[in-house]
Amino acid sequence: MPGTVQLPTSQCRPSLPPTVLPMHIPRLTPAMLVARGVWLVARLIFAIAACSVPEAQNAVWVTIPPGDSVSAVAESLAASGIVGSATSFERFARMGRKHLGIQPGVYPMRPGTPMGQVLVELRKGRAPVRYVEVQPGIWLSELAPVFEYALGIDPESLAVAARDPELLASVGARGETIEGYIYPTAYYVPVEAGALEVLRQMVDTFEARWSPEWSARLEWLDLTRDELMTLASVIEGEDPHEEDRLVVSSVYSNRLADGLRLQADPTVVYALQERRRLYNKDYGLDSEYNTYRIYGLPPAPINQPTTASILAALYPDSTDFYYFVARPDGRHLFSRSYREHLTTIRQIRTRSRQTGR
Repeated sequence: MPGTVQLPTSQCRPSLPPTVLPMHIPRLTPAMLVARGVWLVARLIFAIAACSVPEAQNAVWVTIPPGDSVSAVAESLAASGIVGSATSFERFARMGRKHLGIQPGVYPMRPGTPMGQVLVELRKGRAPVRYVEVQPGIWLSELAPVFEYALGIDPESLAVAARDPELLASVGARGETIEGYIYPTAYYVPVEAGALEVLRQMVDTFEARWSPEWSARLEWLDLTRDELMTLASVIEGEDPHEEDRLVVSSVYSNRLADGLRLQADPTVVYALQERRRLYNKDYGLDSEYNTYRIYGLPPAPINQPTTASILAALYPDSTDFYYFVARPDGRHLFSRSYREHLTTIRQIRTRSRQTGR
């Protein structure tokens, strides 16, 4: 289910101290002199980098879990765009065994930061952290008890932070809250972090995962990013099988293109703020999120969509489908006309009665 959450917490352990080098210095050969020269240059870069510390604003948050090897640390930094090469950073970090001083934590860094400065921050360490996981498709309202249990953040503080004007402006959100931009993944959050700092970390993660190619695609689709995220959240709300996701997206794209109502059940469920089976009376709910009553997209995202749903909204399959219905096994059946759709529904109901499913 989209709203399922995992609530473990953990706190970092201190890292091992750097190894003490021997006092005896052996006679240096020419090759050793060259190697020592490289090492001294690296030490100089390391010392210069220590003079400046990256600020958290507009940074990418890099998580170094307890027990991570230097290779895993290097891969995380490279994947986040902080360093250009994982191999180069690992080689640099191993010079003088400085990698032994890397401490677990959550680090705000900027892409392209000099390796020496990155290593200074990693050795300096950060405050102890707690673990929290944002599940795909979860609502902001459902995150309140998760944050309270795992992070000690009370729901009122979260509600206020989620409406922060600067935070909303940073992503171009149309809605009143940051719904849709709390990227669904696992996080290590500083123990002392407040609600706004935590949300910024998660929004920064969303921005780090957003590809410039997607922005170019938005121009072709004639959509704003917030409209795209809204569509992606509706697709996510359908909880489609991976093989059906692009076809589900095509149905919504076709309906939008032809000026039809989306008639998406997840928007009604969101408007009710209650995850349950819908009844006929629910489809008449007077809400700006009820796509059985309004035309076009809802005014804002309805959950936290995954990258898969974002890609589906950006690149839907080309089909002539306008309807779909879920089978008991979770797959969807698609129809081109309303009459065909009704026939499909009857067939599913008949099969369900026969099989007892």
